[in-house]
Amino acid sequence: MNEDKNKQLFLSLVYSFQMQAMIQMGKLQNPVTGEIDRDLDAAQVSIDMIDMLKEKSKNNISSEESGFLTKVVSELKMNFVEEKQKPDTATGTDSVNETSAENSGEKDSDVSEEKEPADSSESATKKEPESGESKDNPEKNDDEKN
Repeated sequence: MNEDKNKQLFLSLVYSFQMQAMIQMGKLQNPVTGEIDRDLDAAQVSIDMIDMLKEKSKNNISSEESGFLTKVVSELKMNFVEEKQKPDTATGTDSVNETSAENSGEKDSDVSEEKEPADSSESATKKEPESGESKDNPEKNDDEKN
């Protein structure tokens, strides 16, 4: 009985890592957020965890468990390669753009510092029309008088 329980727990653990990797690759919707997330680095770690379990459990699991592990690892690796070739849809960039942004971190921070004052002045000018909406809409003023 204990052996059956351990077998089910082992298969559940592998399945859990498999689902986590599929969510991290953006293949499945994240059940917590309801969104499609894509984190290929995290997916690689999840796949590596299953691969490690496969290696560490070699000669200590049934042929059914071994077959399940082999199938899961190969399917995840094929999906990973497919996702790695796609551009990053979450941010609208591909890995080349992310790398160049990381390498020019100082330039990005300088640019954002320069933009902050411009953004704050823009938001101030945007607020003015909002506060004067009744002035911009004479029909409302005429209707209110009638």
